[in-house]
Amino acid sequence: MDKKHCLGCEQDFYNGKNQLGVPECWLLRTAKLASRRRVRMDEVPPWTAKPERLPQCYRQRGYIFVEPTVTR
Repeated sequence: MDKKHCLGCEQDFYNGKNQLGVPECWLLRTAKLASRRRVRMDEVPPWTAKPERLPQCYRQRGYIFVEPTVTR
């Protein structure tokens, strides 16, 4: 997977964007792209966000990522 998919992820810090000398996120090599729905933590169902192709390990502050079929 390409590092471009990591933009906005909290772990993208480890893709050479740190003063620690860490060149690559440890999750990058095994990560797979998946269809996920980005939902704000305070958003009540039903969730209407369109699915996006994101790495399975993608994390962003204030959001959860759910399978596109989950609408609750």
